[in-house]
Amino acid sequence: MDAIKDTRMARTIPLGAQVVETGVQFRLWAPKAHRIEVVFGSGKTQSLRRDDETGYFTAIISEASPGMTYRYRVDGKHDFPDPCSRFQPEGPHGPSQIVDSSAYRWRDREWPGVRMTGQVIYELHIGAFTEEGTLDAAVRELDALKCLGITLLEIMPIAEFPGRWNWGYDGVCLFAPSHRYGDYDALKRFVDAAHETGLGVIVDVVYNHFGPDGNYTSVFSDDYVTDRYPNEWGQALNFDGPGSEGMREFVVQNACYWIEEFHLDGLRIDATHAVHDASDHHILGELAAQARRAARRRTIVLIAENESQDIRAIRPVGEGGWGLDAVWCDDFHHVCRVAATGRSEAYYTDYRGTPQEFISSLKRGFLYQGQRYHWQRKARGTVVDQEPAGSFVFYIQNHDQIGNALTGNRLHTLTSPGKYRVLTAINLLAPETPMLFMGQEYGASNPFLYFVDFGSHEIGPKVRQGRQEFLSQFPSYASVEAQKSMFDPNDLMTFERSKLDRVERSVHGPLYRLCRDLLRLRREDLVFSAQSREKIDGAVLGLHAFVVRYFEETGYDRLVVVNLGADLHFVPAPEPLLAPQPDGYWALLWSSDHPQYDGPGIVNPLTDAGWHIPAESATVFRMERDVAATREQNHE
Repeated sequence: MDAIKDTRMARTIPLGAQVVETGVQFRLWAPKAHRIEVVFGSGKTQSLRRDDETGYFTAIISEASPGMTYRYRVDGKHDFPDPCSRFQPEGPHGPSQIVDSSAYRWRDREWPGVRMTGQVIYELHIGAFTEEGTLDAAVRELDALKCLGITLLEIMPIAEFPGRWNWGYDGVCLFAPSHRYGDYDALKRFVDAAHETGLGVIVDVVYNHFGPDGNYTSVFSDDYVTDRYPNEWGQALNFDGPGSEGMREFVVQNACYWIEEFHLDGLRIDATHAVHDASDHHILGELAAQARRAARRRTIVLIAENESQDIRAIRPVGEGGWGLDAVWCDDFHHVCRVAATGRSEAYYTDYRGTPQEFISSLKRGFLYQGQRYHWQRKARGTVVDQEPAGSFVFYIQNHDQIGNALTGNRLHTLTSPGKYRVLTAINLLAPETPMLFMGQEYGASNPFLYFVDFGSHEIGPKVRQGRQEFLSQFPSYASVEAQKSMFDPNDLMTFERSKLDRVERSVHGPLYRLCRDLLRLRREDLVFSAQSREKIDGAVLGLHAFVVRYFEETGYDRLVVVNLGADLHFVPAPEPLLAPQPDGYWALLWSSDHPQYDGPGIVNPLTDAGWHIPAESATVFRMERDVAATREQNHE
């Protein structure tokens, strides 16, 4: 407890190199070292003072200035980059560079920040989003995303990584935006431009492990990591063991740094189920509180990826939670994937793609809330109570679920156009927060593959082998032929294949129109925009069909009729949710069968003879008042 209190007090002094009035202040946690010297690019050295009680080294060096490069010399022997470097112009193995954090002139002073309500998230990888693969190039696409209906950009990790291309989850210099994506101020220019456009920006951060190449924290302390917890990507970070105060400060300062320095609107925290902390104050709860303070008057959102579906992620700290705002929901994705493809292998084993699963997802967020999960041979998930719908992020594609396939194919290539339109409609009209993956809005033809650049390193063959072993959990990917056809993550062409085609983006085709119209309906329709999972109900109509009714206080309800199978003649219709108000009727509002979406043509499923629901269709109805009938009733 004392250690945690100390780290909170220490955060008034930034880690790394910070420009101050009298020079540059250096601060490093290195209890393992006896002596630390700053070695500048010119060859000059300057010693830092050691605090024997805490293991921190500090000094203000008047001769240092922005633009200068430096390394830390440990005990007079070897030189290493700063683990809290603000910029690595030559990559993680090169020298660190001093930057002036106050030099950039922001234009977003009136930007209020973001909240989860009403958000539509767009996940993207900076390196693959444009041909140039830079933050400045991505700025050119902001207006188009705004016009589509996107409100919040979620950028895959951009912390400095080894090699020329990487998904970002092998970051090692967690304070340094990757030099591959631009200079130090490139992220600031991107965020500034996004805010001018009316878009929020959050960044994916990794606080469960360090990357395998370029991580030098062990030179300074053995307590940054621990072997007390399992971690499939490397050693777990040490948040609750001996010496954990240094790691806690490192991560909390890092989160605050992204929020404060780059005006980010929040963070997406990777694999929070692998962030282990048995102390009285969970590191993520502390991180959440400190990050909100760092944002000052702005509101921010903190989103968790949590494979175990632990509701603590979004419960208030005072109720034993971590105080985050939202959590990714794989259950919904898995149901959609199985419904689209009919295949339920590997980690899709416990899903059937049935109408009831869709209804339960929309109403309850998680499908697994403590039931046995056969794939993992244990219980999965936790009970969802009063958590709002907006706190669950729903998607039918994301970087993991596309990339965790043999060919990296996008979902629209794995199913029929009709089913894909229906699944898109379910996702974008759900009360939960929808997320699109880059290129999804127009049906990008290129795959999104897993890529890293360890080809010239001994890690390269191990990464390829690990990828083959991971994919082999899918029986269809385990054959010798399939394994041989896997794209090598280290190959430049694997990365190049994953880049979006700018020409495709500029053509507003059927899928683009589908997404645009659905997002407009979600935004402008008061019933859908309410995002209330408490005010919906659903019923199964057939083997592949169901209905969801969105209730409105004055009776102007909405009805979404979904059919993922063949034509369904639901006559008679013994389902109360299909009944209009006594003085009302159902008016057709939207259909996935519209020809502008490449649909076969709209056929109203509600006829005088009953419900005749076309195959692979989603239809939205709005309750209207029958004025004549009402007058007649009043007259009687």
